[in-house]
Amino acid sequence: MDKELSEQLTVNFLKEISVTKAIVWILSVSSIAFLFLIYLLYFKSTADVAGDWVTQLPALNAFLNSISTILILSGFVAIKQKKYIRHMKFMLTAFITSSLFLVSYLVYHNYVGHTPFPGVGVVRPIYFTILISHIILSAFVVPLVLTSYYFAFSGKFNTHRKVSRWTFPIWLYVSVTGVVIFFILNSYV
Repeated sequence: MDKELSEQLTVNFLKEISVTKAIVWILSVSSIAFLFLIYLLYFKSTADVAGDWVTQLPALNAFLNSISTILILSGFVAIKQKKYIRHMKFMLTAFITSSLFLVSYLVYHNYVGHTPFPGVGVVRPIYFTILISHIILSAFVVPLVLTSYYFAFSGKFNTHRKVSRWTFPIWLYVSVTGVVIFFILNSYV
């Protein structure tokens, strides 16, 4: 990557934030978000009134995860082709669709709470294996994505590449399994 392009992709104020401060901030925000999600799913009572639109949110969530998957893969192809600006656009759009998913997911679970799985037989351990791996990795994907963005936009591209080698497959897996979980759950509703 040439110096001029590198300067275009760099956000100056991020260059001034130390790696330690950035990581502490990223881990703090990610931890608060994850703890809030756990609270919402397992400890908070559901909202009293829910409109019919709430029942449509899981389909919207699967759609947003599908779009995120396509964008993540497109960003991967773009970076392999050394199309840095295109890669950045795909990855920022994937971040936006993933963020919209998270907001929609939180709204849905505010009204519905925890969704039990009614399936029996061989599908049950398959479902829970996918679900548990999805949940565990989703806890890691937010700080990984934010860390990848920090290193990219602070101009630390070598470190960005190293972090993104972990971020890419985990983010992709979480997006794909989110859709798989939706379809498995929907086949029992």
